[in-house]
Amino acid sequence: QVQLVETGGGLVQAGGSLRLSCAASGGTFSRYPMGWFRQAPGKEREFVAAISGSGGGTSYEDSVKGRFTIAKDSAKTTLYLQMNSLKTEDTAVYYCSAHRPTFSSTTYVQENDYAYWGQGTQVTVSS
Repeated sequence: QVQLVETGGGLVQAGGSLRLSCAASGGTFSRYPMGWFRQAPGKEREFVAAISGSGGGTSYEDSVKGRFTIAKDSAKTTLYLQMNSLKTEDTAVYYCSAHRPTFSSTTYVQENDYAYWGQGTQVTVSS
């Protein structure tokens, strides 16, 4: 059973940066494709970024391309989301997720592709 714990959320002004971390335990980290999703008030949860198990492949939602970077540190079994040039519309609860283990290099962008979820961390961007 994989457990995921997100940290790093907070309040930041527009144009600022935050780095979210997701500490993973309970599995072979390098075999888990992982992703970040977010849910804004009154909206459905949406895809933000994904990374393959090995970390060699990434995918991003169009509105965050060029601003956000997803990365895995297998030694620390931690997933990161570096968020730069933040906008007020980035305000949401951000969730870390893990797919079931696979040797595939695929990245997964659908919420129902993921079996494991963290509790979420709030990111608030003020104008």
